[in-house]
Amino acid sequence: MKQYLRVFAIISFMLVSTVAMASLRPDSPKREFRGAWIQAVNGQFMGMNEFEMKNYLREMLDELKKANVNAIIFQVRVEGDALYESQIEPWSRYITGQQGFSPGWDPLAFMVDESHRRNMELHAWINPYRACTKGTTELAPNHASCLNPERFLSYDGQLYFNQAMQENRDHICAVVKDIVSRYDIDALHIDDYFYPYPSKGQEFPDEDDYVAMGNGADKGDWRRENVNKLILQLHNTVRSLKPWVKFGVSPFGIYRNATEAVPSGSNTRGLQSYDDLYADVLLWVNEGWVDYCIPQLYWEIGHKAADYEALVGWWAKYASNRPLYIGQDVNRTVRAADIDNPKRHQQPRKMELQRAEKNIQGSCLWDAASAAQNVGRYREVLSAYYHKYPSLMPAYPFIDKKAPKKVKGVQIVENENEKVLVWSKAEEKKYDAMNEPWRYVVYCFADKEKVNLNDASKIVAITDNIYYKIPDSEHGSRTYVVTVLDRMQNESKGVKCKVKK
Repeated sequence: MKQYLRVFAIISFMLVSTVAMASLRPDSPKREFRGAWIQAVNGQFMGMNEFEMKNYLREMLDELKKANVNAIIFQVRVEGDALYESQIEPWSRYITGQQGFSPGWDPLAFMVDESHRRNMELHAWINPYRACTKGTTELAPNHASCLNPERFLSYDGQLYFNQAMQENRDHICAVVKDIVSRYDIDALHIDDYFYPYPSKGQEFPDEDDYVAMGNGADKGDWRRENVNKLILQLHNTVRSLKPWVKFGVSPFGIYRNATEAVPSGSNTRGLQSYDDLYADVLLWVNEGWVDYCIPQLYWEIGHKAADYEALVGWWAKYASNRPLYIGQDVNRTVRAADIDNPKRHQQPRKMELQRAEKNIQGSCLWDAASAAQNVGRYREVLSAYYHKYPSLMPAYPFIDKKAPKKVKGVQIVENENEKVLVWSKAEEKKYDAMNEPWRYVVYCFADKEKVNLNDASKIVAITDNIYYKIPDSEHGSRTYVVTVLDRMQNESKGVKCKVKK
């Protein structure tokens, strides 16, 4: 049994029946974000040596690849620490069990290589403000809170970078600059922890800072502005270093509840990102300070306080100024019965609701291990139906929309009864990072079939090679088309090559 199976108990409740699966319609958009979060904060890596952790991650990526997942969001900073080689912050205890102790290898570098090898993007995920979790009993001497304790606040058993201090914003951005500069990541990702989730009976201890810096503003507005300053600075830091690296956020799933005072809020009754975490996500989306948004819609359809269906519609209506993807909770989804068909769980209906919204361009799985383990046959259904065919990433025209030059010299080479489709990249005096060929897409059409590059079912390969070995299954006369993708997934015009029997 594969190593990652030990992480979760087998969930047998509400499996999608064979009859129910047979009724599903294969539907794979050509462009769709299909991500999965791999977290460290749950301790899943602790106790593993280098060999074990690498195998664990490879196996997980292989299973996700079967479902045509195309983006991995990998947690690299949990509590002012690092799951990578850093001169700024100490090694994370979530690898070795002891903060500051080196594992002897670099997990982020490994994940960049392994993800790219499978034609997946790698998004480096940091928690910006949390400095110490409840389970951490010892901090390394070079942890920021040990070096500058006056810049931190304690709340509900955890330690936080003081959100009001520019020194802390500069520190966080220095960490990001280090990651973006040294690693070939495709995006920088932050999660839903801004000001801490409220704890009953406890007040966050920032009154002195508010009195000194608030200038008479409403305290909630002052806190939101502190977060806004970080978001804008993070955006500018990433964009100034590598313009092809995206900056994304996965906020809490409720922005604001609808009330008489907030009629535009969602029909929900829960914690609010805007009022309780002081995260004005819509401002960031509408101002273009983030490049994508993945609200965490982890509740089931029909939830009394936070109905998935209501929230999908709300986010699609109000947050479409940047690419919008939906955060899906795999375990909760397979535990909940479909309202109209209790013989199956809610995965099919959730996918239908998501894809019915034209402003939603994909989803992200919480968490990757659950999906890889195939709880409730979730991954199996993705592989057979919703992610049956590969997909390109959604476009980011506000970053770059120039298509690369098409390939040249597409031809068939025969060698020892093997046919290989080969090509070369276009001649260019000087490629820059934005238009250099990054991947190639190979399409295959039957004899006399109309060439339609919008049909994802015709994609037979997305590769960084300049060749494609034609398998025996693709027999008879065929037309192949090869296109080029750049780092922003802009696609060139296609070049045809016909193969006769």
